[in-house]
Amino acid sequence: MSESTRRELLAGAAAVGTVGLAGCLGGRDGEVPPPEVTDDRIEDWELVDESSSTILEEEVGPVTVTALEHTRAYEHRGVAEAAAETFDSDGSPVVFFATRVDLRPAIDQLPLGVGRDRVMSQVVTAADQAFRSQLSSAGLEDVERTNEGTMDIATGHEATAYTYRGSFAATSTIDTGFGGTEEISGTIQMEGRLAVWHDGTDVLIAGGAYPVERMTAAIDEGLPEGAPDAEELVDSEALSADPATYEEDVEALIVSVE
Repeated sequence: MSESTRRELLAGAAAVGTVGLAGCLGGRDGEVPPPEVTDDRIEDWELVDESSSTILEEEVGPVTVTALEHTRAYEHRGVAEAAAETFDSDGSPVVFFATRVDLRPAIDQLPLGVGRDRVMSQVVTAADQAFRSQLSSAGLEDVERTNEGTMDIATGHEATAYTYRGSFAATSTIDTGFGGTEEISGTIQMEGRLAVWHDGTDVLIAGGAYPVERMTAAIDEGLPEGAPDAEELVDSEALSADPATYEEDVEALIVSVE
């Protein structure tokens, strides 16, 4: 996740804690603990970035509120390795991240006069813009938000959840089976999921992107007539896997964050 994307997203999340959830926050000293992903599927994902920073410090009435975050970003290990071998790609379009935001100090009775719903609306806008940037950084194009709803988190909390659609352009040089190689290009249709919730202490944010079709479809799209199909030409379980597998992984990881 880029620094500008992370700051935009987390500043929005901090606004939830500052105004809408003030009575529950504060009380922690020292470093912000990392968000924990408790589902065992995370073992198939590579931690590619981890960061902590102060993302907000401002006067709120008579109090200086400081927001600190801890973010972990991952990419699917098998897809990243297969994409590097098969596509002209650096990294994986199948990504996941989780963030914990901690506001200090406790701010129980600030005379802000702003309700939770209004602040959540501001957070939705910030999260939407930042997540679009996150998906763009992963190589997704033509990203648009397609749905809004809720998601039940494993800890018993309810998150506001958003769905996105986009595409990933892939180029590959392959053996066509006719004694030569050919550079082909195609697109993989992708989906993203973002969730934001409050766990009684912190604001938690989690999201990821996954394909909605087999990733070998990008190769099939560009193959010349009569050539073998992509699953014969590309020996990769990760790229030919049922896309529902990745969707299930991302959703399982999101709801397991605590």
